Amino acid sequence: MTGLGPYLLVAAVAALLTWLLTPVVIRLARRVGAVDRPGDRKIHAIATPTLGGLAIWGGFVGALLVAGRMDAFSRMFSFSTEPVGIAVGATLMLAIGVVDDLYGLTAPAKLAAQVIAAAVMTLSGVQLLYVWLPFAEQIAISPDIGVPLTILVVIVTVNAVNLVDGLDGLAAGLVGIGALAYFVFSYRTGPSGLYVGTAPPSAPLIAAITVGACAGFLPHNFNPARVFMGDTGAMLLGTMLSAATITGVGRTTAPRVSDGIALVIPVAIPILVLGLPFLDAAFAIVRRIRSGQGVMVADKAHLHHRLLEIGHSHRKAVLLLWLWSAFLAASTVALSFTGPSRVVPAFLLVFGIGAILLLAPQRRLGRARADRPEVPRAAGRVDRPL
Repeated sequence: MTGLGPYLLVAAVAALLTWLLTPVVIRLARRVGAVDRPGDRKIHAIATPTLGGLAIWGGFVGALLVAGRMDAFSRMFSFSTEPVGIAVGATLMLAIGVVDDLYGLTAPAKLAAQVIAAAVMTLSGVQLLYVWLPFAEQIAISPDIGVPLTILVVIVTVNAVNLVDGLDGLAAGLVGIGALAYFVFSYRTGPSGLYVGTAPPSAPLIAAITVGACAGFLPHNFNPARVFMGDTGAMLLGTMLSAATITGVGRTTAPRVSDGIALVIPVAIPILVLGLPFLDAAFAIVRRIRSGQGVMVADKAHLHHRLLEIGHSHRKAVLLLWLWSAFLAASTVALSFTGPSRVVPAFLLVFGIGAILLLAPQRRLGRARADRPEVPRAAGRVDRPL
């Protein structure tokens, strides 16, 4: 089996395992008391099991084991420690999430644990080795710079995914869309093209598994959710997506288009594919600093909360954010096919439409509220950064 076949098979294995394991995790969560109950700051109206990330982890590890037995990936597993390193890092991050979901961790403790898990994964061979710079092509990164930079990428991605995990199915859908877009890019410039090093990059394999795991979890997690992924799942998905990015950046040949800006595409693609979570995280940090709050203080002013406040239903809010993320991811991946001159106008158009949908109704709502007495807000589940 060659071409796309092995990746589709591995993604299907991840989806099937995750889908089958999720009901088992639901029963386990109820037995150990890992249930998210309604409260003053919750959206859901009924007690809902959490720890859904355990099922995602089972699908991820199972698919990785299947891939290790396939001839199509034998060279990757024989000459690279990346798959094992990713599995170790993902498992450690999962363990941190389980502890946090069951007992709760302070923000500094969680951040310290995340750094340790990211460092272990980095030292296991998952490290940024090269970067592309405009007009300079590929530049090797020394370990002194590569190790802390890799850890930073993991931590930022993990917490960006954690921040958008505020509505049923939102985080799993956004990560699945981002992973699919990055798979298209890394596959086109990796196994089907030229790559740097002895072993082919792990990026398309990890991205395919991530897509499959998200697809298998969504039937149980879409509104009304039967289970939440919790920090267990959000941190795991963030680790998987960052691992795909790290093992893909600088490992493949750059797209050859006339415009020199194309040389930064291998770096720009993962950032822009995750544009919505990163944008939301940046807005949250600025908003909290301007209001005098701590950066780690949770609030209800994220993009998904705004959509609920302007009148969208839970499902419509999630679908709208999925759609915006899909357009954003597709337009950025298209850079590697056609070049910036044809993609940038479409990118700006989509970004503008998304901004109007998110911000314009909010202003109208604000003017309407000024004319009527303040009423209690509906309960809503908020993010737990870091």
